[in-house]
Formats: sequence, structure tokens, C-alpha cells
Amino acid sequence: MAIPDYQSLMLPVLRHASQKETRVPELAILIADELGLTEAERDEMLPSGKQRLLHNRIHWAKFYMSKAGLIDAPSRGRFITSEAGRKLLATNPRTINVDILKTYPAFQSFYGSEALAGVDLRQGPSPVDASSLTTPEEQIDAAYGMLRAVLKADLLQRILAQSPSFFEQLIVELLVAMGYGGTHGSAAQQLGKSGDGGVDGVVDEDRLGLSRIYVQAKRYAPHISVGRPEIQGFVGSLVGLGATKGVFVTTSSFSSHAIDYVRHLSQRVVLLDGERLAELLIEHGVGVRESRTIKVLRLDEDFFFDE
Repeated sequence: MAIPDYQSLMLPVLRHASQKETRVPELAILIADELGLTEAERDEMLPSGKQRLLHNRIHWAKFYMSKAGLIDAPSRGRFITSEAGRKLLATNPRTINVDILKTYPAFQSFYGSEALAGVDLRQGPSPVDASSLTTPEEQIDAAYGMLRAVLKADLLQRILAQSPSFFEQLIVELLVAMGYGGTHGSAAQQLGKSGDGGVDGVVDEDRLGLSRIYVQAKRYAPHISVGRPEIQGFVGSLVGLGATKGVFVTTSSFSSHAIDYVRHLSQRVVLLDGERLAELLIEHGVGVRESRTIKVLRLDEDFFFDE
């Protein structure tokens, strides 16, 4: 039989993950046995040749359900059905698909993100659809947007699972990659050494150390936003230090009051939320690596132009 699409795999993935904490390779064996897949079907690869098709579709099923809160990831590479997922299973659903996931507020927030604008997740990571009203290039762009949104979500989730010292080092890596702090060593010496209660660290804005930027970093879960009082505390520390520039970094978001507050300051304070943090990490290659490059070639009209 053909390997089911990733939406068809959602229910068996959630059901098996409710038995115990598991990993994609372990789950793939159970599901392959359950479906009676042949060895050839189990070993079928993506066109890129980098991953088994079954593993890839299980991963997508798991990922989307995690965005709805149906799957928890207690440790790296491992996952288990959450309490919300168990409640859904208790209703004996005949199937689980994107339309069902969209009834969950957490998934609605993910689905409504700017990066996924215009992307129909029900189509999934499938080959280009020649019958679609969109062009192949538009479909490539839509798929790219979906993959980028997934990567950003994965980055923030992984950051939240790390230690505070790892988060501090991550900020060092990012600042150095962006051209601040001089070197990894000097940036690391500065960050986290200020000793001020409202500032986590200070980095040189340039390699000569002619100007400095003060940093505050908070690892907050997505539902916990940074409010105006915390920004006011940070600004108060900047005033006490005679500083004019600061960056407040969080893995979550900032309240509207916090955003409005910094607009009217004499100090230059930049608020870096989780969305922007993930964008910068991707842009500067921190915590990510290239999987593959697809080169799209066009006909060279000038080459065939004959006067």
C-alpha cells in the first residue's frame, strides 16, 4: 500500500505517543507494522534522498499537532501525547486533520502567522500541484514560507528547553555574528558581567569599544509577554549606568504598553521579541545549518537573441 499522507498519520501518531514517550524512528516501526508496509515502502526516500518518506510525514504530523498543544516534547527528539491530546483521543475521533487542529487557539495563532499567509497546510509538504491556480514558483515560495515558519517555531522551542547559560551564550553568538562584541571571547566576557540587577550584560558596539550596548535577556514561554514595568526597570538601570543604548531580548513577546513606552524615550532601546530573534538567528546562521540548496534556472533570452 502507499504510505499515507501526513494528515492520515496524525491519529496513529497521537495514539501511539499516548502509550509512552517516543521518537520518530521508533514510531515509524510501529506504524509501518500496523499498516503492513513492505521493506521497500519503509525505506522509500524523499526526492532529496536525505530522509525516509514515512519518517518525514510522521515528523510533520507530530509537528502540527504540537502546535495545537496535542503533543509535548519533554526532551530533545522525544515526544508524548499531552493532556489535551489524551482528551481528544477519549472522544474516539475517526480522524485528525488540519481542520480539527484549527479548532485549537494555539494552532490558530500559528496558522495565522505572517510567515504562513496564503499557505494551505492541508496540502502539506507535497509535490508541486500542476492543477493549482498558483504558478510553480508561487508554490515554491509558499513551501519556503511554511518551512521557515516551522524552523522559527523549532528554534524557539529548543531555546526554551536549554539552560539560562546556553541562552546567554546564544545571544553572544548572535551579537558576534551581527558584528558586535569584537570576538566571541570579548563578547562573552562582557555579557553577564555588569552586576546590575536590571542588566544582564554589556557588549561593545564596535571592535574598538568606543560605544557600548547594554543587554537584558528573558527566556519566557510564548504566552508570557514582557510588560512595561520590566522595560521601565531596564531603562532605569540604563540611566543609572549613564548608558544611551539598550537591547531587551525575549523568546516571547512584548505588551502594547511596553512597545509604546520605548517610543518616547531619550535612550535608544530596541525590543527584540521571539519572532525577530528567530529571524535574526536564521539570517546570521546561528543555531541552524543549510540542509540543501535548490537552484531555479530560467531561460536566458539574451543568449537566443539574434539581431
